[in-house]
Amino acid sequence: MSASRQPVLGILGGGQLARMLALAAAPLGVNALVVDSAADACAGQVAPLVKADWTDYAALEDFARKVDVVTFDFENVPAETAQWLAERVAVFPNPRALAVAQDRLAEKTLFRECGLATPEFMAVDDRAGLDRALAVVGAPAILKTRRLGYDGKGQFRLKTMADADAAWAALGAQAAKHGLILEAFVPFQRELSVLAVRGRGGDFRTWPLTRNWHVDGVLSMSLAPAPDIDTLQPRATELARTLAERLDYVGVFALELFVQEGELLGNEMAPRVHNSGHWTIEGAHTSQFENHVRAVLGLPLGDTGARGLSAMFNWIGELPGPAPVLRGVDAHWHDYGKPARAGRKVGHATVCAPDAATLAQRLEALGKALGREAQVAPTVEALRRG
Repeated sequence: MSASRQPVLGILGGGQLARMLALAAAPLGVNALVVDSAADACAGQVAPLVKADWTDYAALEDFARKVDVVTFDFENVPAETAQWLAERVAVFPNPRALAVAQDRLAEKTLFRECGLATPEFMAVDDRAGLDRALAVVGAPAILKTRRLGYDGKGQFRLKTMADADAAWAALGAQAAKHGLILEAFVPFQRELSVLAVRGRGGDFRTWPLTRNWHVDGVLSMSLAPAPDIDTLQPRATELARTLAERLDYVGVFALELFVQEGELLGNEMAPRVHNSGHWTIEGAHTSQFENHVRAVLGLPLGDTGARGLSAMFNWIGELPGPAPVLRGVDAHWHDYGKPARAGRKVGHATVCAPDAATLAQRLEALGKALGREAQVAPTVEALRRG
């Protein structure tokens, strides 16, 4: 990297995460260059965008020459593409970490190797294999594609053994392509995530645990710091550190967790900045996006402490009118610049407060103003219970 020019961060994928990475990079004097197969990817509204497929090696060769380091907007970039680029330019997180996170079977196996308990699971390769797995795992259970699933996609919930045929009809065609995994359904009490960052020199930090609520497999709201997590934070930090060191990970990642009878169970790992960490933009001393840029470029990491309490609304399908949010105290609006579409993440809002009572009051008022009382109710209840 020449001292006479600004460093350039290459981002594979041009969605809202790339958009927010580019926005976080600019104040650090870092330019961004994005690659996506869609010419209208929303990150292209804030950074130069190269339209190219993941196997367009001529375009990727030119991209590699223009950037100082490469990172990811989402985990479904082919590991082969990441490895090809890693032979030409620094790539963080490394292709091995990406490959493990792309395969639910490899991911769950790694969790157990690192001391993180998981729901029972078993690989499924054919219809008979589903019956064998059900005999071991039992029902209720969830049949998932091992690869390419996110936000509830590529999943079928089996309430009883009798649902095996319907599950196979829904996902069986994916078995030969990507493999399937059957996971026991967990009657968890809470869903949490720990956002962590590891620098190129090994410096490691976590943000406070975040409590999450999902609707139809898609994140609806997040609350941070999660209430009543004093005993869980050290364990979550220890597990995240073990994973990061095992993978020689550089950058931000999210470890999604279930809480069952006071114990943490591993659900998934996202090798990138994560939806449940969007609250850090206004609610932490250093956002997940800024710290990811710092980490992959070898800059010192920033403080991951919370400034107070924060709650994040996810906008799915279409954006509500921003006025009720913008009238709020310490409330922040994010429009991703994406056309409305059913099931699509199109924006978020974050509300901050110095204490739980104030945040509950602000959320309740905002829920009424937006006509989203049901969305905010679980978060308000959690705040008031403490």
